Amino acid sequence: MPSAPIVRHSLHESLVAPLREMILQGELRPGEKVPEEQLCERFGVSRTPIREALKVLAAEGVLQILPHRGAIVARITEEQIEELFPIMASLERLAGLLACARASDADIARVRALHDRMMEYFEKGEEVEYLSHNRLIHESFFEIAGNVTLSAFYQQILTRIHACRFVVRKSREHWAAAVVEHNAMIEALEARDAPRLAALLETHVMGTTSGIARAFINRTSAEAPAEPADERGAARGRRTSTSEPV
Repeated sequence: MPSAPIVRHSLHESLVAPLREMILQGELRPGEKVPEEQLCERFGVSRTPIREALKVLAAEGVLQILPHRGAIVARITEEQIEELFPIMASLERLAGLLACARASDADIARVRALHDRMMEYFEKGEEVEYLSHNRLIHESFFEIAGNVTLSAFYQQILTRIHACRFVVRKSREHWAAAVVEHNAMIEALEARDAPRLAALLETHVMGTTSGIARAFINRTSAEAPAEPADERGAARGRRTSTSEPV
């Protein structure tokens, strides 16, 4: 009997996913220096595989590697919102269409349970837990859609815009608007109304979510300390050499 091929992954490849998740979960925040020594201790590895993994994330636009300073988590810019949010909206629209076509009753019940729990956190004002369930709901649409490539594209864009996609400290008005839209989404899914769910997801990303992201950028820009002169120079150099940035 022929044996299945053995797939071997290098050590740095196995570190990319957990490091990416640390960024998505907010353990590493935009503008923060990546603590290489702490990561070595956490994962029980030397600096070499950590740095190789950081290079992979830098190539994805998640990090910036600065000469003599190491890696920092990339900040989101207004230009990136204009570039990436329409892509995210299109991916979510397609996921909604496919999810309605493929969803089982159990799938719909699972998303409804996540939605109801999310609403409970909204009523309690528990924003961190609300956001966790919010992300699970959106990821559920992609899981139900059953398209591996679509999910991979979604995760790639999500990592780039992680800092402002599921934002803590949003305004009460933005939060209330998001809740209204999520109520409409779950109703569309339960009705298996694919065109409506697709349109709601697209509008949600391009409207409320985009507005939250812009408010986040404005707030963090006002709160951020001034960049050192050498970092500003490095940033200018990056902007002249690439359109890529989270």
